[in-house]
Amino acid sequence: MISFTQDKSSYAWEGYFYAVLLLVVALLQSLVLQQFVRRCFVLGMKVRAALMAAVYKKALVMSNDNRKESTVGETVNLMSADAQRFNDVTNFIHLLWSCPLQIIVSVVFLWLELGPSTLAGVAVMLLMVPVNGLLANQAKKIQRENMKSKDKRLKIMNEILNGIKTLKLFAWEPSFQTQVEDIRGEELKVMRKFAYLTSFSTFISNCAPTLVSLATFAVFVGVSSDNILTAEKAFTSISLFNILRQPLSMLPTLIASIVQTAVSKKRLEKFLGGDDLESDIVRHDSSFDSAVSICDGSFAWEKDSEPLLKSVSLDIKPGGLVAVVGAVGSGKSSLLSALLGEMHRTKGFINIQGSFAFVPQQAWIQNATLRDNILFGSPYEEQRFEDILEACALGPDLKLLSAGDLTEIGEKGINLSGGQKQRVSLARAAYSQADIFLLDDPLSAVDSHVGKHLFDKVIGPNGLLKDKTRILVTHGVSFLPCVDEVVVLVNGRVSEVGSYQSLRASKGAFSEFLDTYGTEQSNQTSSEDGCHDKEDFISDSEDDQSDVSLADDVSLMLRRENSIRRSQRGNRSSFRLRKNSTLKSPENPKKGQRLIEKETVETGQVKFSVWLQYVQAMGWGYAFWALFIYVMQNVAFIGQNLWLSDWTNDAVEYYNQTYSPKKRDTRVGVFGALGMAQGLFVFLGTLLLTNAAVNASRLLHSRLLNNVLRVPMVFFDTTPLGRILNRFAKDIFTIDEVIPHLFSSWIIHLLGIVGTIVFLCLSTPLFIIVIIPLAVIYFFVQRFYIPTSRQLRRLESVARSPIYSHFGETMSGLSVIRAYNHQERFMKHNEVTIDENLKTIYSRIMSNRWLAVRLQFLGNLVVFFAAVFAVISRNSIDSGLVGLSISYALNVTLTLSFVVNITSQLETNIVAVERVSEYAELENEAPWVTQDWPSEKWPEAGRLQFVDYKVRYRPELDLVLKGISCDISDTEKIGIVGRTGAGKSSLTNCLFRIIEAADGRILIDDVDISKIGLHDLRNRLTIIPQDPVLFSGTLRMNLDPFDKFSDEELWRVLELSHLKDYVAGLKEELQHEVAEGGENLSVGQRQLLCLARALLRKSRILILDEATAAVDLETDDLIQTTIRKEFSHCTVLTIAHRLHSIMDSSRVMVLDAGKIVEFDSPSNLMEKQGHFYSMAKDAGITHESETSF
Repeated sequence: MISFTQDKSSYAWEGYFYAVLLLVVALLQSLVLQQFVRRCFVLGMKVRAALMAAVYKKALVMSNDNRKESTVGETVNLMSADAQRFNDVTNFIHLLWSCPLQIIVSVVFLWLELGPSTLAGVAVMLLMVPVNGLLANQAKKIQRENMKSKDKRLKIMNEILNGIKTLKLFAWEPSFQTQVEDIRGEELKVMRKFAYLTSFSTFISNCAPTLVSLATFAVFVGVSSDNILTAEKAFTSISLFNILRQPLSMLPTLIASIVQTAVSKKRLEKFLGGDDLESDIVRHDSSFDSAVSICDGSFAWEKDSEPLLKSVSLDIKPGGLVAVVGAVGSGKSSLLSALLGEMHRTKGFINIQGSFAFVPQQAWIQNATLRDNILFGSPYEEQRFEDILEACALGPDLKLLSAGDLTEIGEKGINLSGGQKQRVSLARAAYSQADIFLLDDPLSAVDSHVGKHLFDKVIGPNGLLKDKTRILVTHGVSFLPCVDEVVVLVNGRVSEVGSYQSLRASKGAFSEFLDTYGTEQSNQTSSEDGCHDKEDFISDSEDDQSDVSLADDVSLMLRRENSIRRSQRGNRSSFRLRKNSTLKSPENPKKGQRLIEKETVETGQVKFSVWLQYVQAMGWGYAFWALFIYVMQNVAFIGQNLWLSDWTNDAVEYYNQTYSPKKRDTRVGVFGALGMAQGLFVFLGTLLLTNAAVNASRLLHSRLLNNVLRVPMVFFDTTPLGRILNRFAKDIFTIDEVIPHLFSSWIIHLLGIVGTIVFLCLSTPLFIIVIIPLAVIYFFVQRFYIPTSRQLRRLESVARSPIYSHFGETMSGLSVIRAYNHQERFMKHNEVTIDENLKTIYSRIMSNRWLAVRLQFLGNLVVFFAAVFAVISRNSIDSGLVGLSISYALNVTLTLSFVVNITSQLETNIVAVERVSEYAELENEAPWVTQDWPSEKWPEAGRLQFVDYKVRYRPELDLVLKGISCDISDTEKIGIVGRTGAGKSSLTNCLFRIIEAADGRILIDDVDISKIGLHDLRNRLTIIPQDPVLFSGTLRMNLDPFDKFSDEELWRVLELSHLKDYVAGLKEELQHEVAEGGENLSVGQRQLLCLARALLRKSRILILDEATAAVDLETDDLIQTTIRKEFSHCTVLTIAHRLHSIMDSSRVMVLDAGKIVEFDSPSNLMEKQGHFYSMAKDAGITHESETSF
């Protein structure tokens, strides 16, 4: 083309022919390339899906050692980050052979143009390779550190969100906030390092082309004075060097990407190669005549640890009802786990005949409708379903749910009370038609009379399951006379087995256990010779009531469960059923029932304010200087090329003359200097930008964290944790790593295009005519494409959440899923959620290809017109400029599609800033600390006054507490009782201002609690909450996160809470690591740790929230005595399920439907024969037994 413009004698058609040829070749190249890219992307998508499915599948069969090594957070990271890495690398994998190929071809052509001096350029390129390798290695190290701190931070975040209620009640947020901030600080340090590294490698890759062409031209001109650089030679070789430039710059990215994938591959291999559960622990040999038999079995939780259950032998006949009793930590739950095959067997064997149903101690509820939770994958049979609901006392609860059994239940069963969760869990087991039922203390979380109902109707000798084999772990002594066999565990050994009577008679450990704790209901002691006629057991204490009325009693009581529990946790649900309104059939679910709202998908353009927010987070100064430096780099780039085109015109001037060395040296020198200047500017610009980006990351994350910890509890009850975690994982990752990278390349390329077009218009003024329509077309394509792509991105990230939510749910319910043998079904569900996600991804890939084809066509037109105009104005233009304009135009094609792609990626990714700032601007709860400090010693006495106190959970719901007024003087011990949902827990929530008053006030020592800061309030009260929540970290941190107390004080409280021996027996004592969620302690031990926490606080007011539910009688007794002794000078409020525990309190408050119905000393209330009396009678407490307390 250039030789054509130089040779004025050739025909015009030749020029046009060359121009058309350029166009055709370019079009072919575009089409083939796009097809190739599409195939790569689809392959990548398939690889990612396969890996996600594999990780899920593995998680279902993972052994417990393996589970301990990788927490839920880390495994989710495998599914998100690492699988994505594989996806990315498949897109580039073909470059491994095509890069070298391109390099070889270009070098051959260059040789033809410039001869041996090409080798100088090639040598420079080869020198670059080891430098790049070195940088890649460094990057790999840094990347590894980065992943580590990410995992750590997510793990802590996951725990904070899971235990947010505990943090709020204890006012511990600051301690955990600093923990996260410290980890984040480490992470940012590593990111800074990474940023400096990238800037350096950008500098090198930018200097490379300049150095290469400089070396080649200098050698070419210097070898002999006959070699004159003609325009033809210079620009053809520059185009070739540009072709070379791409594979060379791609290689380091490719190497880095492969390196990252190698790291991910190691992590995945470690996870997927971990031990599975041993499938041969449990045999299914039908020659045995018993349903469950264990022969001399010893079992441990981990391969190398001491066995927890030692030489256990058990034989259970089909259809038997066996109770397992023993103190906390004696291995009752472990025994059931061993039967399920979840523990390592050190010796002996287990034989099982039939299938399992399992009710765990802490009910596991899925985020699905109530019906799906009970059916659990079995077909729906109306009659059976109704019978089971009736037996599990769920009928009345359904009447309160807006959509009956089709009501959606939130993550972790958040909108059900503890007792309801447990009953749903039991109903699931009953519906499953298994042969063997393992019931891990299902009666602990429900009120005593409901417990009795469940025992009679479901578990007991006349219940639904009477023909099945049942193994019941229990702490309730009252059921023992009715079981066929009692197994007593002491320290992991079976100490005795036998019927209730024979064990009473043998005067062994069991009868001592009973004599100490079972101040047994008089009716049972009277029928000590046993439950001969098992029906008698019920009618004994209730001669005046027939069995039928008992059931009615229960259902009456449950019917009053009022919507309270629900509204307290439900989301924007309006469960306001008027007294007279009839329940409509749940044909069309109303908006209210969706407890968990769908995640909002922002639509439309990303608001300009989001961009501003990001730039602001970077700092305006940084942003301005970075931009300025990039503009300078562009000026240098254009200058370099103009200098080159001027140099090539020397060829015409010095035709057949000798070329002066001085002139040659200036030519080469200036050319080189301008090239280096570009590299330097890019380096500075990148450095500034990356620094700014790290700033932005720091700011956005700390804003987000700061705010999420200050959001009221209602928010956490109504938002799935996965969604909040997603903000801390995926979105922060995007802000950390994706956006800065895109931002800098966007600026560089945009300026590059602007520079090119300005230059073209200067060199060939005719070009302006074409550029305007092209720009218009380009604009329209972009306007059409970007919104589509952005929306697809958003849909994709919303379709991603369910995968992780479902995964998290599976991990927490693993033992249940395995027990019911439903792994297949869950894998299917996982595949469906992944497919949903893939749909959005595939659409996105295709839309990108659509865009690329159109943009490349536009770029090709630019080249074509540049060539045509060169032909038209060949007489007025010198050959150097023609060459320059065409080689520029060739460059435009690539950059154009690049810019649109990056713009759309930036828009889709900047959404992360939008999502993070959405959570950083949520409404906060009241301030933690205010001006009105209470005095240091407040509350000195611990007097409580409720003044006409009313409260509702959210503005549009009914009142939960409807005007409570009472005075509690200092050091009084108050018991609070009431049916489920009467507002007992709401009362504690109000004292801690977890929910704020609608009306009225609470005074503590005459200070209105709504006037002081939340932390001032929460730090001065103590609670032993319903669910014992522990955090991973040392035992010490769990007791005293602020390091306020000395070790002596900690040992003292451990002694008082009866954990001293246990802790002293641990290797690291107080530094013992607690697993995520306290998994390596038994529920009873966790409860005792919570007691220790309370003892440390030494405040004047103590609240006990059903704290004794998960504890056996022995521990219960320990806790009660400790509390009586240690808190004798305090005001104690006990919310009780077991009336035994409050019979000695000074007064009892009976709540019903949010009002106080009775408030007096227990003995007076018994005489009044009102509410309290009937509850006591249900629990089998009468006057005689009361005195024995």
